Amino acid sequence: MLSHKTKRKFSKILSFGIIWTLLGWLFMFIEQTAIIGAGVTQKEAISVNFQVFLFATVAVFLVGCFVGYLELTFLNKLFIKKPFYKKVLFKLVFYLILFSAIMMVLYPIASSIELRIPLFSGEIWQRYLDFLASTVHLSTLVQLSASLFFSLIYAEISDNLGHGVLRNFIIGKYHRPKEEHRIFLFTDMKDSTAIAEQLGTKMYFLFLREYYKSLEDAIIQFGGDVYQYIGDEIVITWKLNIGIQNNNCLHTFFEMKNALQHKADFFLKTYGFAPKFKGGMHFGEVTTGEIGALKKEIVFSGDVLNTSARIQSACNAFKTDFLVSDSLIKKLHIDENFVVSEIGEVTLRGKDASLSLVKVDSNNK
Repeated sequence: MLSHKTKRKFSKILSFGIIWTLLGWLFMFIEQTAIIGAGVTQKEAISVNFQVFLFATVAVFLVGCFVGYLELTFLNKLFIKKPFYKKVLFKLVFYLILFSAIMMVLYPIASSIELRIPLFSGEIWQRYLDFLASTVHLSTLVQLSASLFFSLIYAEISDNLGHGVLRNFIIGKYHRPKEEHRIFLFTDMKDSTAIAEQLGTKMYFLFLREYYKSLEDAIIQFGGDVYQYIGDEIVITWKLNIGIQNNNCLHTFFEMKNALQHKADFFLKTYGFAPKFKGGMHFGEVTTGEIGALKKEIVFSGDVLNTSARIQSACNAFKTDFLVSDSLIKKLHIDENFVVSEIGEVTLRGKDASLSLVKVDSNNK
């Protein structure tokens, strides 16, 4: 069974393939319509029959997936510190050089399929040389550039909004508000005010960025999504079935702890402080939908968010880093990885009704 991290990566790569395929069909339709409408033929242009269409569709889809794979595994890391316009420009140049080499392979194959003659015949390669000097080649480069540009823009927007959020916007999943059950984890960095005063504004910002980055893999690994960054607080959410599966929501918290411990030396050496955090977790029904006029967001609305935040705030009073509602614990199948200690009924700040809470510790210290 694929991990949540692999599924997310596969979903992003698949998005590139779909974008390239849709744009490829569009360009093919425009080009063929223009040629037929003008009543002209270009010997360098490959006539579209079913076999050529099928080959082109599969080839463009695979090329798009290849771009997505390169983006996620190599180029994003290479250009991560570059401004947006430089990222796009450098990547366009890189890909155009790469795809010129790929075209040297794909064009002769498509010609061989169309003309039904051997791939290595002189006619095929003379046609390829004619193609390089033709307007068809220029048109192909423009099409490649457009596909690259749109897919790179999609990737940047996806990174800023979150892949799941952008996908839900596109398919209109939450255009009409819907009710669903979700788990929420509110985390809060310890001693953040003192750290901010010591580091100053710019260094504290860099400190926070490294802090967030250190926690990403742990959140993705167990199927979580970041709902909001609020200063030094992170709000993480799961659909109920994903969060309770294999105790994903609990594993996330302790894997986040482990990630910071592994980077403690780096933080101490670079900033003089090693960040630590506490968290509160609860589940319940929320209404999810698009909201906003000047800036649209997908928003969760429900008492569970306020309650989760209050649970997190109660950690100091009970001298623990992790408090969870008893109602959520009863939904989980607690195994030997965790130690659960009952606290009992607690009246949370700003709440009238009391709530039964438990402390949760890792048994893998």
